[in-house]
Amino acid sequence: MKGMKPPVTSIIVFLLLVSSIFSAPVSASTASANLKVTIVETNPYPAKIGEYLDLTVQVENIGRDRAENVDIEIVPEYPFSLDSEENAVQNIGSLAPGKFASREFHLFVDKNAQKGVRSIDVRVRTDEGDPWSEESFDIRIGTETFDSKGTVELAEIVSSPEVFMPGDRGTITVTLNNTATAPTVTIGEEDYDTNARIQSAVLRSLSDGIIVLDAPYGEMGLIGPGDSIKLTFNVMASEGANEGTHNLELAIEGNSFDYNSRKNIPLEVDSSNVKVIPSKPLTLVNGEATLEFDVANTHPNSFSSVSIRPEAEGVNFYPVEYFIGPMDPDELFTIKFDAIADSSLENKRKTSEPVNLSLSASYSNGINEHESLVSNLHIKQIEENQRSNSGLITASILLVALAAAGVFLYRKKQRKNK
Repeated sequence: MKGMKPPVTSIIVFLLLVSSIFSAPVSASTASANLKVTIVETNPYPAKIGEYLDLTVQVENIGRDRAENVDIEIVPEYPFSLDSEENAVQNIGSLAPGKFASREFHLFVDKNAQKGVRSIDVRVRTDEGDPWSEESFDIRIGTETFDSKGTVELAEIVSSPEVFMPGDRGTITVTLNNTATAPTVTIGEEDYDTNARIQSAVLRSLSDGIIVLDAPYGEMGLIGPGDSIKLTFNVMASEGANEGTHNLELAIEGNSFDYNSRKNIPLEVDSSNVKVIPSKPLTLVNGEATLEFDVANTHPNSFSSVSIRPEAEGVNFYPVEYFIGPMDPDELFTIKFDAIADSSLENKRKTSEPVNLSLSASYSNGINEHESLVSNLHIKQIEENQRSNSGLITASILLVALAAAGVFLYRKKQRKNK
């Protein structure tokens, strides 16, 4: 009996399946968990030859699912070496979507290392047994010494948002100026150029509540006399950041050791937000009312996209949501909603039972969206007898009519007597 030949279609499907398995890229993801690795701090920067170096590695879950058991591994090559091979792998644990964590590695730079840029590999995985995802990062070693005499000064600090709220992300932009006013300067009968060099610039947090998300700047080039340069750093205030002023340090490597500097960079954190306060009694009369509220921005800087949305069981509001837009600090805005009870509120209306009212205020602080909730409000219900009211009105009209008729008859009789 001759063997049957497999259908050509089945062979093609099988080959495509095998091809897809072997060509699938290795990544640090389980389901839709996805890990992003960044070296956020190199201390000192640049690394010094023959000295220890601390690397802070940050891992962020930018996927949609939780990563259950995240590991970070550093794979150093010459001229870097770990203080202990046991510290090569560090465990973070679970990492929810949108959350991040960091770990510090202690390395030594060989005493025979040459100045320049060297690479180091960092690996990460979502769980033990999963494949590693590897990324290479450049580490700068050593600084140069230049005869230039330009001096870099901190001219401006701009924080966006101006004041952070706990959990906010934003930027700090610093402007650095070369204070020289002429192209050359003469010192001891020798002429020197007045260009300023920024060999490196790193922003370091001196507070547990503030996290710098960017790696250091390196080799920014020359800044001519009177010229300036802007450097922007991404930063984050943690959810548990204390209110008040937090200090960061901007460390700059200049022309030489004499031109290195450290600048204090303040960052403000304040949790005050949008307040919503009833400005008139919250009362439904016969199932209808116009409710009025004062909306105030109590935060030190402006908010954008401010909107208020009321919600109460059995009550419909018009408009459904009141969009205010931008609000300056201490600005007060008065808004009104027409409230109409629906049939589901009939039993409560008969017993005059109060209706629970909640108000949600949504707004943006820079790129960060926030929402605050007011939920301890109550709408009183009043039922007025519309029939008795209409009866009184009808009786009043009849009395007026009778009085008018009496006056008319009296005047007519007076005319006849004359």
